[in-house]
Amino acid sequence: MSQIVLATLNARYAHCAFGLRYLLANMGDLQSETTLLEFTIQQPTLEVLDVILEQNPQIVGLGIYIWNVDETARLVADLKRVRPDIVVVLGGPEVSFETDDQEIVRLADYVISGEADLEFARFCRHQLNGEAEISDVAHSAAQIPISNSRLLAAPLPILTQLALPYDLYTNDDIAHRVIYVEASRGCPFTCEFCLSALDIPVRQFSLELFLDAMDSLLQRGARQFKFVDRTFNLNLRVGRAILQFFLERYQAGLFLHFEMIPDRLPESLKELIVQFPAGALQFEVGIQTFNEQVCELISRHQENDVVEQNLGWLRNHTGVHVHADLIVGLPGEDLESFAAGFDRLVRLGPHEIQVGILKRLRGTPISRHDGKWQMIYSPHPPYEILSNKLLDFSTVQELRRFAKYWDAIANSGNFVETLPLLWAPACGSRSENQMKISEVSAFAEFRRLVAWLFDRERKTHGIPLNRLVELVFEYLTEVKRWPASDVAAPLWRDYQRGGRSDKPHCLRPFITPEAESARRTKNAEAGPKRQARHAVEKQTTVHGTD
Repeated sequence: MSQIVLATLNARYAHCAFGLRYLLANMGDLQSETTLLEFTIQQPTLEVLDVILEQNPQIVGLGIYIWNVDETARLVADLKRVRPDIVVVLGGPEVSFETDDQEIVRLADYVISGEADLEFARFCRHQLNGEAEISDVAHSAAQIPISNSRLLAAPLPILTQLALPYDLYTNDDIAHRVIYVEASRGCPFTCEFCLSALDIPVRQFSLELFLDAMDSLLQRGARQFKFVDRTFNLNLRVGRAILQFFLERYQAGLFLHFEMIPDRLPESLKELIVQFPAGALQFEVGIQTFNEQVCELISRHQENDVVEQNLGWLRNHTGVHVHADLIVGLPGEDLESFAAGFDRLVRLGPHEIQVGILKRLRGTPISRHDGKWQMIYSPHPPYEILSNKLLDFSTVQELRRFAKYWDAIANSGNFVETLPLLWAPACGSRSENQMKISEVSAFAEFRRLVAWLFDRERKTHGIPLNRLVELVFEYLTEVKRWPASDVAAPLWRDYQRGGRSDKPHCLRPFITPEAESARRTKNAEAGPKRQARHAVEKQTTVHGTD
C-alpha cells in the first residue's frame, strides 16, 4: 500500500506515462510512499478503480490528456463516490487551460497546471504533513488570474535541477513499450494550432547527464527511443552531440524518432545523418500546409523551397524514414489549396503523410479565427473541426475518410509497390500507364478510391488487411482497368512484406509455386514493423512480372 498513487490512462499499452515518471523521480523522500500505476482507456473503469483503491492512498494524482479525459472523468466520479476522503489531484495539458467548464475539474479536489515535476511533491508534503511549503503552493495559485484556490499553477522548474526519470523504465518497458526521452523542452515558434505556441523559449537539460542516462538505457537493452523535443534540430550543437552519441554506439535494431524543423538542415547535421543505416532514423516533419498565406495567418514561419530541398535530400541521399504532417481545416485553406499541398508533398516522396484534422486544443490561439473563418469545432475530445467558411461539414467528413483510408493503405506500408498504380489513368496497358507523378493528382486519384471504398464498405476502420487487398485489387482491375497480372504482382509482394504466408483469394490464380515457397526475411536493421514494410525489395515471383 502507498500513501500516494500516480496514475493515468494511456491510449494503448505500448505508450509509457513519461510525465508521471518525472513526477515520481522528483518525489524525494516521498518516493517510497508513491506508487505509479498505468492503465489504458480500453480498461473498464471499475477495474481501474479497484487497482487504485487496493493501495489505500490518501492522494491520487492523475495525468489528463485529450485522449483520456472522458474516461478519467468517469474514474474520478466513481472514486469520489466510493472514497470521498481521498484527495484527487489533476495535471496535464488537458486541464491546464479553460478549466471553468470542465466536468473533471469540478469533480476533482485540485488541479496543478504547467510543469509539475517539483510542484506535485511539494503539494503532497503539505497535504500529508502540513509543512510550511504550502506557501509555495499558495504563491503558485496567486499567479493565475482566477479566484478558485483549487487551481494551482506550478512555477517553471529549472531543468538542470530535475532528477531524470529514465531509471524508472522497467525491463518490461524496455522490452515491449515506447521509450520516451527529451533533451529539451519548449518551442521557439508560435503556430496557433499547437500548445507549444504557449511555451517559454526552449530550455535544455544537462547534455552530459542526459547522454549518461541514454547510455544506461542502451546497456539495459533499449533500442527504440522516441524524442519528444519539439525542435530537435534547433540547437545544432546538441543535435550533433546526440546523433554522434548514438552513431558511435549503433547496434542492429536501433531506432531513433525525432521531430524536426523542416527548413533547417545544415551540413553539420547532414554529415552525421548520412552515416546511419537505413531504418535507424525517423524524422517527423511538420509541413502542415504549403499555403504561404495560411502560414502567415496562423503565425507559422516556413521556407517552402528549403523544405522541398531538405525532403528531397533526405529521400535521395539517406535511409531516414520520413513521416510528414498535413492539417485539414486550417483557416484560409480551401479544398483546392489542400489538394495542391498534398500533391506537392506526395511528389517529394515521404514514406508516410499523416493527414490530420485540425483540433482546437484548449488554450491555443487558433480560437481567434473562429469568427472571421466561421470555425466550428466539436465540443468533445479531440475537438476536431466540423466545418469552416471554406469547408462545409460534408467536405470535412470526406477528408476525414480520406485520412483514414490513406493511413490504412499508404502509411501502413502494406501497399508500397501497389500505391503508384492508383495514380495512373484507367484503360491502358502497363507501358502506356507509366506516368510521372508530376503529371497526375495523387489527391484526386486517391479521393476517387476513397469514394468507391466507402460506398462499398460504409466504414473506415475495422477492415481486415486481406479484405482491403481484395478491394484494392477489384478497384484497380475493374475500375482502373489495369491487367490483373500487373496488379497481382506488386500486391503479392506487398502482402508478403509483413511476413504473411496466407494467400488472398484474388491473388491465388497468379501465384507461382516459387512464390508460394518464397518468404521474405525480416530486415533486422529496418526499424519497427511499420517502418520496415516501407523498405521495398525486388522480387519476381508472380506471373506477369519482368
